[in-house]
Amino acid sequence: MQPEDRDTLRPKLIAARLALPDRLERAVQLQSVLRVWLVSRRETAIGAYWPIKGEFDPLPALYRWSEADERRRIGLPVVDRAAGSLRFHVWYPGCPTELDAFDIPKPKGTEVFDPQLLLLPCVGYGPEGVRLGYGGGFYDRTLAALEPRPTTVGLCYSNGFLPLLRAGYDDLPLDALLTDDGVVWQR
Repeated sequence: MQPEDRDTLRPKLIAARLALPDRLERAVQLQSVLRVWLVSRRETAIGAYWPIKGEFDPLPALYRWSEADERRRIGLPVVDRAAGSLRFHVWYPGCPTELDAFDIPKPKGTEVFDPQLLLLPCVGYGPEGVRLGYGGGFYDRTLAALEPRPTTVGLCYSNGFLPLLRAGYDDLPLDALLTDDGVVWQR
C-alpha cells in the first residue's frame, strides 16, 4: 500500500469509526479485552492517549488497573514540537489538564516518565501487528528514541482491519494488537 493510499484511507476509516452504530457496545467489549490482557502484565508505567475522533478510550480500564497497585502509573502524551515526538506525563482521574498544540487535553504540571508499555490508537491495522496511525510519525519517532523500547500495543475496533496493509520502511511493528474481537496479534 502506497503512502498516498494511506492518506486517502485515513479519513474514510475515521468516518466509518464515527458512524459505527454499535461503537458503544464495541467499546465495552474492548474495555473487557484490555482489562483481562493487563492482568498478567508486570509493567508499572503505561503510556496511553486521550481519545479523539471516535477512538477507543483506554483510560477507564487503565484506571482500574492502577487501583490494584500504588506503584502503577498512567501517562498521557505531551507533544514536543521541536523534536516532533512525545513525552509522557503522569495522568490520573481529576488531574489538571490543558490543551496541547492540537487541542487535545494533556496533563498539566505532572511528572514526566518513560513508559514500559505503550498503548497506541490505531486508525486501522493490518496483519502481523501493522498499525495505520494518523500519519504524523509522532509515535514512530518517540519509540525510536526510547531506551529501552516499551512494549507496544495497538487498540482499534475490528472494523479497522485492512488485510492488504503492509509495514512501510519506517513503520515499527506492534508487539500486540487488541480489538473488540480480542487479542488479534501478539508476538
